[in-house]
Amino acid sequence: MSKGTVVLAYSGGLDTSCILVWLKEQGYDVIAYLANIGQDEDFEAARKKSESLGAKKVFIEDLRKEFVEDFIWPSVQANAVYEDRYLLGTAIARPCIARRQVEIARKEGAQFVSHGATGKGNDQIRFELSCYALYPEVKIIAPWRIPEFYNRFKGRTDLMEYAQKHGIPVPVTPRAPWSMDANLMHISYESGMLENPKSHAPADLYLMTKNPEDSPNIPDVLEIEFKNGLYCCCCLLASDRLNFQIICLFLKISLGKHGVGRIDIVENRFIGMKSRGIYETPGGTILLTAHVDIETFTMDKEVRRIKQGLGIKFSELVYNGFWYSPECDFVRHCIAKSQENVEGKVQLSVFKGQVYILGRESPKSLYNEELVSMDVQGDYDPCDASGFIRINAVRLALLQTKGTSNKCFYNESCLSHFLPRLREHHRLQGFSGTKQ
Repeated sequence: MSKGTVVLAYSGGLDTSCILVWLKEQGYDVIAYLANIGQDEDFEAARKKSESLGAKKVFIEDLRKEFVEDFIWPSVQANAVYEDRYLLGTAIARPCIARRQVEIARKEGAQFVSHGATGKGNDQIRFELSCYALYPEVKIIAPWRIPEFYNRFKGRTDLMEYAQKHGIPVPVTPRAPWSMDANLMHISYESGMLENPKSHAPADLYLMTKNPEDSPNIPDVLEIEFKNGLYCCCCLLASDRLNFQIICLFLKISLGKHGVGRIDIVENRFIGMKSRGIYETPGGTILLTAHVDIETFTMDKEVRRIKQGLGIKFSELVYNGFWYSPECDFVRHCIAKSQENVEGKVQLSVFKGQVYILGRESPKSLYNEELVSMDVQGDYDPCDASGFIRINAVRLALLQTKGTSNKCFYNESCLSHFLPRLREHHRLQGFSGTKQ
């Protein structure tokens, strides 16, 4: 008798193909689910392969539009960057994939969901927290955490032997000596020879970007337009505007040829270990650069300071798999509120691995050219700065006088030196009242 139905997040690669057959061995009916989020994949070949391996049903879901609208755009609004460099290209894809996996499981009456994520990585957490949040009663089968599975398959050689034994089509040699994950926004590379953090990435590793040394000697000049902190349109110096459905592909090609968006980092996984990852995110890099610029131009200073902290919190929550948590929902709503006046156009140049801001304009700008001008006084009295500086200097003078090792910073003699000067300043400015 069948143990039940399981919806397997299927990629068509060696691991999930072997897992599909192994789950059938264990007595499950398997539904294969493959999400199209913009990766370079032969989806029809993957369908035929999963059917030949005994999948009860196969779902190939085109999630590109919702991936952009529901996951990439909120991340751009947040200026989401984990540990100062990683633009979360894989992390934001997992809740998108898991959401549809759960919808299929509910629709098909499946009691189980499964995935091919390892027991050491972040993806197992992202997939499973998303599934539990959206389908609390679901049971999860994670083969790489089941001793019967990981003791049987200690490495790629064991998987290859199992595949040959069960007629699973596999390449004679692996495509590359590292693991890759791709979508509309980026490609990530991990494991294999990259596990030595000292090893330089080979030149043929990069698939989305050119080496900046080999990039064109003429820059591309772009204009990106935002409204409510969301991408509206983009044009390439007098060319036609591009809608959101092709912006990621456009930016990937345009910036990829200039070598923009490469990083090589050691990051802290949620599970408690450091890992080395190499990422290409050309489209995300330019959107982030342009958004930060127009946001600074249109957003109040103190609001933006709070929003920066929310962006860091958002990035940590997404990286750790809490997209569907109440705290992440709250943070997203706060960030969206902060974007109401983030509107305008940013002109920039892309050249030799770099993005250069050229200019910006906005109907919601808080920039006052007359106020800030060195040539026009405007509605500003320079004398006001004297009191502002002196008041801020009180604390610094106290530290110098008392010494930073002393816990008590009340100093009567220091205050008696500053207060008369402050009173005189107030008198000259015409302030009334006797309270200081």
